[in-house]
Amino acid sequence: MIIYGKNPVREAVRAGKTIDKLFVAGEERDPSLSQIISAAKEAGATVVSSDRRALDKLAEGGNHQGIAAQVTDFVYSSLDDIFAEAEARGQKMLVVLLDGITDPHNLGAIIRSAECLGAHGVVIPKHRSVSVNDTAVKAASGATAYMKVAKVTNINDAIRELKERNVWVYACDFGGQPPFCADFKDNTALVVGSEGKGVKRLTRELCDGVVTIPECGKINSLNASVAAGIMLYEAAKQRI
Repeated sequence: MIIYGKNPVREAVRAGKTIDKLFVAGEERDPSLSQIISAAKEAGATVVSSDRRALDKLAEGGNHQGIAAQVTDFVYSSLDDIFAEAEARGQKMLVVLLDGITDPHNLGAIIRSAECLGAHGVVIPKHRSVSVNDTAVKAASGATAYMKVAKVTNINDAIRELKERNVWVYACDFGGQPPFCADFKDNTALVVGSEGKGVKRLTRELCDGVVTIPECGKINSLNASVAAGIMLYEAAKQRI
């Protein structure tokens, strides 16, 4: 996998991810790049001087900021790993389940919010959903180096397992109570639906409750990653 941009590469190095090669645009004098290069060299990475045209090709036109890295493919976690993470922190579970997110920018933004706001993991389905690719890693701004992401065969089966393990599951959808009226202090899972259709009907029916962000504008819905961030902030606020 190729990751690019200062924050994704810096956090991959800091988290001890295996960096096979580090590609840096020549004549770069940015101090922040120098720090990343030094740390990567210490970790055993091969540093390759590249021109910006080559980096543009590696990043497929993305904003690489003069640096990219070839890393081992993203390693997915399991639900058990996410439970173990919550236990290791001595905290009640907070996990986000994504019901059909197909935009890698949204996936990356949700992973970033989840990491910043104290979630223990993100769960995505294997089918009809985007995976953690280079675009998602860039959008996550380094959070994929720390956030556990589980890929499951079926989101509904994952919800059933979470409920069996005493996790309260909320669908983030229309027609529910405001998030500040819900109790996110206990073991909590937040289900965020796809960009166009929201949470699927059968998935919603499996959930223990529905939470809805109050809106007062003329547009009828928020971007999926924005909605997830608002829900995660409310959970973080309740847990302070």
